[in-house]
Amino acid sequence: MEDHSVPPLSNNQSPHSPPSSSSQLNLPSAMSRTSLALETLTPSRQIDRMINSNHSQSPSRTIYSDRFIPSRSGSNFALFDISPPANSPADGREDHSSAYAALLRTALFGPEAGVAAPVTPEKRSFAMSQPSRNIFRYKTETRRSMHSLSPFGFDDAVPGVHNSPVKAPRKVPRSPYKVLDAPALQDDFYLNLVDWSSHNVLAVGLGNCVYLWNACSSKVTKLCDLGIDDSVCSVGWAQRGTHLAVGTSNGKVQIWDASRCKKVRTMEGHRLRVGALAWSSSLLSSGSRDKSILLRDIRAQDDFVSKLSGHKSEVCGLKWSYDYRELASGGNDNRLFVWNQHSTQPVLKYCEHTAAVKAIAWSPHLHGLLASGGGTADRCIRFWNTTTNSHLSCMDTGSQVCNLVWSKNVNELVSTHGYSQNQIIVWRYPTMSKLATLTGHSYRVLYLAISPDGQTIVTGAGDETLRFWNVFPSPKSQNTDSEIGASSLGRTVIR
Repeated sequence: MEDHSVPPLSNNQSPHSPPSSSSQLNLPSAMSRTSLALETLTPSRQIDRMINSNHSQSPSRTIYSDRFIPSRSGSNFALFDISPPANSPADGREDHSSAYAALLRTALFGPEAGVAAPVTPEKRSFAMSQPSRNIFRYKTETRRSMHSLSPFGFDDAVPGVHNSPVKAPRKVPRSPYKVLDAPALQDDFYLNLVDWSSHNVLAVGLGNCVYLWNACSSKVTKLCDLGIDDSVCSVGWAQRGTHLAVGTSNGKVQIWDASRCKKVRTMEGHRLRVGALAWSSSLLSSGSRDKSILLRDIRAQDDFVSKLSGHKSEVCGLKWSYDYRELASGGNDNRLFVWNQHSTQPVLKYCEHTAAVKAIAWSPHLHGLLASGGGTADRCIRFWNTTTNSHLSCMDTGSQVCNLVWSKNVNELVSTHGYSQNQIIVWRYPTMSKLATLTGHSYRVLYLAISPDGQTIVTGAGDETLRFWNVFPSPKSQNTDSEIGASSLGRTVIR
């Protein structure tokens, strides 16, 4: 007997009724047992019904799969030396990104990785006979350099794509492009007789005279003559490039207006020769053989506003940091001191050098990075972090270090040397690898200055010559060639 109150079965339902019997049902007293259709179940039919009942679904909600089965159609099994699953789907449907995926695989892993070769039963049986290996071990042919991992790192892997050529190392010319005769250029380690202004004018102290050489026009001008009772010991341009300070053997400092060739004032205070000068805006510092450093404000009426004491011998090196907050000084007492604008005693003292410290250079690239070089008994370039008061590194150059200058265009520096090789070395920092070693001077290379564009250096020596070298690249923002007198090659006299 069929009860019509039970809804008809859907297409997904089993045509059989639930596995139960009248003797097993606990029915309410109001329900008649005769209203249910009962049938006798065999064991096999009961198992079938239990299996089919798992596929029944309610028409009121959607049933989702309870397990995620990833698609391995794009997996690169050849990379790990394993075969793709035998039951991989091959329904013939083409993925829209398959072209891009094949191109990327080819560019990253080589032409062989583009398509995996089909696995035949023979190959599968051979692979099964091999000993077990780590599936995460890369194949030998995939061990390439980091440069080759570029998507465009292969010449023939990607048609129509051209590789950029590897940038060749920069070549530094081994010969000077210009030589100037500089008669009476003194062979004295403790003097500083050459400086290059921001207006592209070179100042050189020759005997008791100062000469100006215009690098654009190659014109030579005699700025001053101190007379037979005095001589030039140092020259230093102000930042604006209009005024030049001249230190004399009588302990005086003269300020000259270079555009008018007129002396502005003379300042005293030192008892012995002034061999080092350094500008910080309107503040001029001078170092002397009397062991003192005087700070002079050219706007004030007094000859000096502060006196710095600490060195035990002649002060031969002075350099202000690029932010003008710190002054580094080197002396014949083998000491390197760092001062600030408000102290009369050094705030930092470095005593590692074993010879006179004349060569001093602040890095324009990293705040607080200071380089210093020692004389004949030392021969080392040392690097210091004045912010943390730490000694960073030391490089033995094999020769007396006379001068240092840092490039403002690249993180490189130049050192000039005396005994015994008289060479000029271009270094790459911080590796301190040599980019070039320049020779040509027959005496110690005691003087060094850099052009305002940062590309050219000029060196002077006791052989009474000034030599101009192109050692640094142009600034990144500068695309034109330097207008420094490269067009006027040859050898001329500066006076």
